[in-house]
Amino acid sequence: MSGTTSPDARFQRARSREAKDRRETAILDAARELAGNGRVRDVTLTDIAAAVGLHKSAMLRYFETREEIFLRVTATEWTSWADELVTLLHRGGSRTSQDVAADLAATLARRGTFCDLLAQAPLNLERNVSVEAVRRFKLVTHEQLDRIVEAMRETLPRLTAEQGVDVIAAATAMAGAFWQIATPGPEVAELYRADPLLGHAVFDIEPRLQRMIAAMLRGFADEQA
Repeated sequence: MSGTTSPDARFQRARSREAKDRRETAILDAARELAGNGRVRDVTLTDIAAAVGLHKSAMLRYFETREEIFLRVTATEWTSWADELVTLLHRGGSRTSQDVAADLAATLARRGTFCDLLAQAPLNLERNVSVEAVRRFKLVTHEQLDRIVEAMRETLPRLTAEQGVDVIAAATAMAGAFWQIATPGPEVAELYRADPLLGHAVFDIEPRLQRMIAAMLRGFADEQA
């Protein structure tokens, strides 16, 4: 007998761990794509459910809240960023603190969704999930942070582990804040462009971020001199 299939019927039939993993991946991919088309804070659980063909209530079989979804996305973005950055830092040759600052700034500036997530994670995403979800997220970020700092210290041997952590903490915090400032809504962006007194609010993230990271690295180098 023919009939209309409900949006999540095909998901209800899948029982294996592999099938559930595929569904979770589809949900995370949809959330990432939706965020990339706008802003994380504007993407609702209903939006994500519609993108993967699920009812909103069915989403709770896979994730506690929309915040958990985006916390998972943030963790995968941390890993992706670390992969790229570590590769750059390991490319060999004589490298300076300015070179390292350039790599950090460039890899962050071209990852707009990641920058948005970096700002949203401590403000919102970690506040509506279980303690265990936060723990899993922190373990991922800690692992990636260690990878990055190790690669930085191989490139800049005089940099201490503590200094490396401070640099990455500052770089990611600034990247998150700068992205929010540099990407206002259309009406506010037009205001900035139209009023010369507000021109300072219009800036490119990468050069500003690079200057500040480079200054921080130079300061640490001076401490060790």
